[in-house]
Amino acid sequence: MNETGVPLVEVTGLTKKYGDTFAVDGVDLTVRPGEVYGFLGPNGAGKTTTLRILTGLIAPTSGSVQVLGGRPGQADVLRRTGSMIESPAFYPYLSGLDNLRLLAEYAAVPRQRIDEVLELVDLADRARDRFSTYSLGMKQRLGVAAALLKDPELVILDEPTNGLDPAGMRDMRRLIRELGSDGRTVLLSSHLLGEVQQICDRVGIINAGRMVAEHNVEDLRGEQELIVRATPRDKAQAILAGFGSVHLYDDTLRVQVAPDRAAEVNRVLVEAGIAVSELHSTERALEDIFFELTTSKEKADVG
Repeated sequence: MNETGVPLVEVTGLTKKYGDTFAVDGVDLTVRPGEVYGFLGPNGAGKTTTLRILTGLIAPTSGSVQVLGGRPGQADVLRRTGSMIESPAFYPYLSGLDNLRLLAEYAAVPRQRIDEVLELVDLADRARDRFSTYSLGMKQRLGVAAALLKDPELVILDEPTNGLDPAGMRDMRRLIRELGSDGRTVLLSSHLLGEVQQICDRVGIINAGRMVAEHNVEDLRGEQELIVRATPRDKAQAILAGFGSVHLYDDTLRVQVAPDRAAEVNRVLVEAGIAVSELHSTERALEDIFFELTTSKEKADVG
């Protein structure tokens, strides 16, 4: 990943209103060359609206948006961008191959490129079958093939694993990783935190139309945690608060502290008369961070 290049996508203060409702509210977002960027948020958070703006499908209400050095929807920007927004739409009575032929003719793409993208998405063997006979996973992969037809610098994918079974999700993860390792820049939206954590270099988290975080995945996860099971728990929680932020998770306590302090934590608890039945380190999951960020945002809005 090239972290020093000029951003391929640069969004500042992006807002989209429908009547009095903000679908997107002051979003700042930066996608760098050569990275796989995960745009993460619950359903209805504003992900698809933002991606539709980036691809020129809808206009923003306000804010600055630059894609590949130009405005969304410009001919040169569209030529260098491939996208799959929401569910891919194809003619059901045509084969996957014929659907791509129509798109290739419209976009003035050489015919040999069709065979290349079908190989990339592992659909060459089923290319002559009707689209209506494809499984959901195959339909999603054909949508990615269409996005890749123009050999784009930037690939934008909206919920590419949505509705897929575990095997389909695995295949899509592999495909996205291959796209990223091939030097392309990929911007994908998802509400599946585990997926994003496995394939993305950086993530932006959006909630209720507002960005609440944008970091490298590892930086966002931050320092490791100690998981502690101890009795009495309330007393243990009060003592652990002296080491770092403490969260109750099921019947364990999670304290953000470096794992090399585990022996010190254990000693302090035991000396306080607390029975420690479990103590080990773990990295924070992106899911935990996501819920911390979105929950604190919701509480702030209520307050």
